[in-house]
Amino acid sequence: MSGTTLAHSAHQPEVNYLNHTKTLKSWLFTLDHKRIGLMYLGAVALAFLAGGILALLVRIELLAPGQTIMGPDAYNQSFTLHAVLMIFAFIIPAVPAVMGNFVLPIQLGAKDVAFPRLNLASFYIYLLGGVIVLSALFVGRIDGGWTFYAPYSERVGDSILFVTLGVFVMGFSSILTGLNFIVTVHKMRAPGLTWTRLPLFVWSIYSTSIVQVLATPVIGITMVLLFLERALKIGIFDPALGGDPVLFQHFFWFYSHPAVYIMILPAFGIVSDLMGTFSRHQVSGYKFVALSSVAIAFLGFMVWGHHMFVSGQSATSSIVFSLITYLIGIPTGVKVLNWVTTMYRGSIWLQTPMLYALAFLFTFSIGGFTGIMLGVLAIDVHLHDTYFVVAHFHYVMMGGNVIAALGGLHYWWPKMTGRMFNETAGRVAAALVFIGFNLTFFPQFIMGSQGMPRRYYDYLPEFQGMHQLSTYGSWVLAAGLFLILGYLLWSLVKGERATANPWGALTLEWTHASSPPDMHNFHDTPVVTRGPYDYHLAPELFVTSPGGDGAAEQVHPTETKA
Repeated sequence: MSGTTLAHSAHQPEVNYLNHTKTLKSWLFTLDHKRIGLMYLGAVALAFLAGGILALLVRIELLAPGQTIMGPDAYNQSFTLHAVLMIFAFIIPAVPAVMGNFVLPIQLGAKDVAFPRLNLASFYIYLLGGVIVLSALFVGRIDGGWTFYAPYSERVGDSILFVTLGVFVMGFSSILTGLNFIVTVHKMRAPGLTWTRLPLFVWSIYSTSIVQVLATPVIGITMVLLFLERALKIGIFDPALGGDPVLFQHFFWFYSHPAVYIMILPAFGIVSDLMGTFSRHQVSGYKFVALSSVAIAFLGFMVWGHHMFVSGQSATSSIVFSLITYLIGIPTGVKVLNWVTTMYRGSIWLQTPMLYALAFLFTFSIGGFTGIMLGVLAIDVHLHDTYFVVAHFHYVMMGGNVIAALGGLHYWWPKMTGRMFNETAGRVAAALVFIGFNLTFFPQFIMGSQGMPRRYYDYLPEFQGMHQLSTYGSWVLAAGLFLILGYLLWSLVKGERATANPWGALTLEWTHASSPPDMHNFHDTPVVTRGPYDYHLAPELFVTSPGGDGAAEQVHPTETKA
């Protein structure tokens, strides 16, 4: 990516961002974007663990008709808390807050984000919102569903007030993080790093940040209105008080459909980086892939009404929203086409991160295609509020965001920690996650097409076989995820020390920063003279040598001088 590559030793330097100070205070009050990214990683990992355990409990309950391990009230609460934790505490903040914080400034050649203190404040605002949400457990039942639909959310216990307040507070974290990233991308790029030389991960985080800044205030004011209606009995959404419940749906989905792209756009960026690095080729149609992220961010604001085809909105509105839903498939299809072309023209290296990129390509394509199906009016009326929608949602969110995030975590793990994970264990876990995920959610497409309603505690015996497959799949998926947790933690103690660039990548975090980086990222400000995936311009960077720790081979950049 530049005429100069990093000339460090194969081992991590003695002093880096992890060990230059080791006190608890130095972590809690750090302004280092890398440490803040790791603190976010710990927080969202705990949210993912809690939400995942609740999901397993829900699936065990659905193993057979009737009561299995919990009653209807406990089921509704488990389902609601699982959804709230996974969406608002994990999926929305995970990739931007963790990998955006850690990787974005280094990919830009910057020493930190534009506003380091605001970055730390965003983290603590996120924690405060999460604590407020969880405090609802001590107030009463949380069983209003993650959408907080009025008027139902008006008639459940007061715990919903704490949940809505917590979501409102977490929204500020999202807005401030997005603002920070936008300014960082505009003002802190290294010399020579033009817009057409930005890594595609930067493009995706930039597009995500725009959506965060513009859309999040809508859910914030919606939560305030819901809170005021509950507390002061003002008629806004509740028809018993003179309100309109459909108005709540408009507000909620005007944010929540763009929020889908807050969740998925960063995943697109991760996969683009993985495709370029592990295909050893320039990402085909780079400008189209980059600008398609901006197009998705723009069109994402215009399709909220396709969630409301059965709400009583006008036929004309439904037709328009249906048409725009088809249109948003175009920039997404551009990405998929160019990723496949990149692999076709390149030389694929099947390491663990690339396995997740390939899994993403399969699972997200199913999620995207079924999304187009749900944009068809006649089909959506039949499938609305069935398990088909549950399967589609999880193929986009889990099959898209989470699988891509796992790929990114494995890709940048050596950079974050200075340690390599066990490649054999990584491949086994990737296979378990892929098989378990598809076994969990693909049967739900079949159940939904046969009329199985979502969110139901009980079901007819004819659906038992598919529910059992889904539950067994969740166990396989959980096994894969716990295996990942185990070998990543093990690598911190026994993992092979990582070289500066174990993947042979061309972006600045690999070519100019040690593994792990020092506290200021770079010894000198890098000067960029080539694109982020221009392997044809950098044949001197790579030699093939035997790898350790379970890897069949490992690619290291040669040490060159200016």
